[in-house]
Amino acid sequence: MVISLLRSLLFSTILSFTIPIIAVGSILATLYTVSYVPGIACVGQIGATHIVGFLSIFGSGYPVQGILIIGGTFAIAGSLFDLFNFYVNQGSRGL
Repeated sequence: MVISLLRSLLFSTILSFTIPIIAVGSILATLYTVSYVPGIACVGQIGATHIVGFLSIFGSGYPVQGILIIGGTFAIAGSLFDLFNFYVNQGSRGL
């Protein structure tokens, strides 16, 4: 039972860490790609600048550190939700 808890906790923590990084990375990649299309290049440049500025706020001026902090926060929240789910399931089984 403890092994399944740890396996589930590890999986949910890793998944909760990687999903926001992949999401923000794909949005940035799309905006940088759009910035090379004539006619709508300004939309991509402005959007990418705003996203990088937003990440810099969380990372004390460093966007990569900002996305890692956001990913870490999501990982902690995901692991807490998994632990809560385990606790509720233990109570419903009467163990």
